[in-house]
Amino acid sequence: MTALLGATALAAGCASVSTPNPDDPWESYNRSMYTFNDTVDRALLKPIASGYDALTPQPVQTCIHNMFNNVVDVWSALNSFLQARGHDFFNTLGRVLFNSTMGLGGCIDVASMNGSRRIQNDFGVTLGVWGFKSGPYVVLPFLGSSSVRDGTATLGTFAAGVSPITPVFEIDNVPLRNSLIGLYTVDTRASLLDADELVNEVALDRYSFIRDAYIQRRKAQVDSRLADDSLPDYTQDNLPDYSDDEAEAPVAAPAAKPVQ
Repeated sequence: MTALLGATALAAGCASVSTPNPDDPWESYNRSMYTFNDTVDRALLKPIASGYDALTPQPVQTCIHNMFNNVVDVWSALNSFLQARGHDFFNTLGRVLFNSTMGLGGCIDVASMNGSRRIQNDFGVTLGVWGFKSGPYVVLPFLGSSSVRDGTATLGTFAAGVSPITPVFEIDNVPLRNSLIGLYTVDTRASLLDADELVNEVALDRYSFIRDAYIQRRKAQVDSRLADDSLPDYTQDNLPDYSDDEAEAPVAAPAAKPVQ
């Protein structure tokens, strides 16, 4: 199997792209890595995720997914704080506290039921808010779509021991820790099954479709955090005067006729 995967990636890498996309100057490498990841996914991750989706009752899947999201929300709140977005920070922190208590450890997303939407955030978005450009698109082994900025953020936070699933890595019970990491991986892949089918139906070139969708989504995430700074200033006093200076004075009422 390893030899087959290596041969597949090597064969894909031999086909160089003569005119790569400006956002994707390393397209030849990226396509070969995408092929490698896709082969691993089809051979291992997707079958396991499909089996999990078919055999696990939907309420149980929802509970597991919500609990992982609740842990990830802590990371989102921290990044909102680093972006100086106090409103998002307190809203997300409130979500975590609300779901952890009223939602039975996050199993039930009570906050969303009460109108508090999730604010997805990560350190790559934080770097974008701080002014770092995304850089070229890059496909990471096993992790998939990324960019120079986002890949640096992902690998840097893992190396520093701070990431969305850092609490899981802190568990001393090795079998339990590894089981939770495996469950997190399967749950994440299972949540993408519908999106995967949609891409198969509408995309002529899966690689280009996934790349463009990733780039647009990440740009939208960063731009949405900067939107407050881009609004026009309506507090200025030198607004144009639209009064009609040539308007005639109102005509006086005619004097009353003397009584005969």
